[in-house]
Amino acid sequence: MVNKKNLYKPVRIGKLEVPGNLFLAPLAGYTDRAFRRISREMGADFTYTEMISSEAVVRGNDKTLDLAQRAPNEEIYGIQIFSGNAESAAGSLEKLLPFRPSVIDLNCGCPVPKIIKSGAGSALMQTPEKIREIVKALTSITDIPVTVKIRSGWTSDTINYLHAAEMALEGGAALISIHPRTRSQYYSGKSDWSCIKNLKEEFDVPVIGSGDLYTGEDAARMLEETGCDGVMFARGAMGNPFIFSEAKAVLNGEIWTGPSEEEKVEAAFRHFDYAVEYTGEASAVKEMRKHLCAYTKGIQGGSAFRNRIVHGTSVREYKEMFEEFLKNLRENSGDGI
Repeated sequence: MVNKKNLYKPVRIGKLEVPGNLFLAPLAGYTDRAFRRISREMGADFTYTEMISSEAVVRGNDKTLDLAQRAPNEEIYGIQIFSGNAESAAGSLEKLLPFRPSVIDLNCGCPVPKIIKSGAGSALMQTPEKIREIVKALTSITDIPVTVKIRSGWTSDTINYLHAAEMALEGGAALISIHPRTRSQYYSGKSDWSCIKNLKEEFDVPVIGSGDLYTGEDAARMLEETGCDGVMFARGAMGNPFIFSEAKAVLNGEIWTGPSEEEKVEAAFRHFDYAVEYTGEASAVKEMRKHLCAYTKGIQGGSAFRNRIVHGTSVREYKEMFEEFLKNLRENSGDGI
């Protein structure tokens, strides 16, 4: 058990003070307004949008701009962009700043091939000087903080996160977040938390750590072992926004009892309602399947529910399945996970 004294605290990002140090990572295909809203309800102190293509914004793609919409409980939030050049990154701000983001974040970590081919995401780890150019272009036209999310390097033979961070800071970045896996690792293997520790020791700037955070205890251990300023939950928050409540309790030295199975299902249904509100029935029914499957993992009767939910085609069907699932949970105490 790690020492959890004073582990929960504010984080200053330039002129912005975030009240706590529990962040939701930007996750393509996941951290839409509905996901961010439920995460904020559960205790996330700061949330980022899914990554937004600067090129698409410059070209006037309104669907891309929809990703920048703020959830009603996001008093503060960050918009993450990806770009392979300073011109498009800076050009996109004209249409993104009207959304009044608290922070603009530059993605230098996405390992997906189509992002790499555009010279963006973790491709920038191969050319750290470009990170400096892009960040400088952003900070020269806005006074809101610019943050940068990096990986440890491109491959195990090219670990260069310290240089990448240095370039970002020379461009004017106010915070560095790091997922300490290489691009070639994607999400496999184990993240190297020593990179987070080294980064924090090397630079006098807020550092947010990510990677292999699945419990509140994991968050406490990362803060204790690395000295980083905050933690950023990614896969650990999928189907489990309660992880923010759990982490907040653990970091404050409080006892965490966890949500009941009913509370998990009720949160999932609330998340679904938000998705319907923001994206409409057809899109929500399709996109929420992965979330609902994640929410019900480990719950009694969850397997049968997941087999049914993937075939649902309407809000009415989903509601009927949810009501039946909740009724069974309340009446039965058997397994069937």
